[in-house]
This record gives sequence, structure tokens and C-alpha cells, in this order.
Amino acid sequence: MPDLTLDDDRATGAWVAPLLSTLLTLPACVLVYFAGFESSCGIAFPVLLGGLGLALFLLAASWALPWERRSTGRRVGLAVAAPALVPCVYALFAVLVDWP
Repeated sequence: MPDLTLDDDRATGAWVAPLLSTLLTLPACVLVYFAGFESSCGIAFPVLLGGLGLALFLLAASWALPWERRSTGRRVGLAVAAPALVPCVYALFAVLVDWP
């Protein structure tokens, strides 16, 4: 007899945290990218790109986790970390830039 309790492990509303994170992270990344787009920034621009890439990776990971209850904490954590990383990356960028 098949086990019918497997469907009970799916988390309802598991898409909410990644969706809200997407709505915050993508516009923030674009805004920070254009605010920091300057080829004369030396090492600061690659650091900015790497940090924004990491934020996008965290966002993608929040979507990619299994939609089960046991992954809810990790999914929410990644979804919160993605948009929170963007201002931190910009602050690091601003510190590294040699402003005139």
C-alpha cells in the first residue's frame, strides 16, 4: 500500500519568501550596479560585481530548495540574506573607492 503522507510534507506558501526576496533583490541589484558602474574604481568594481552575484546566487538558492517543511528555515534565511547583502556590498564598494 502506498504511503499517502508524503504530500503532507509540502510547505504551503513556500513561494512567498522567495517571491518577496525577488521583488526586493532584483531592483536593488540593478540600482546598486548602475550607482557603482565606474570603470575607474579599480578593485572596488569587481568586488561590487562579486557581491551582487552572491546576492543573486542566494536568491536563486532560495527558489531551488525543496518545497518541503524541513527546508522552510533555510529558504527564508536565504530569501532574507539576498536583499540584505545588497546594501552591505554597496557600503563595501563605497569604502574601497578612492573618492576625489
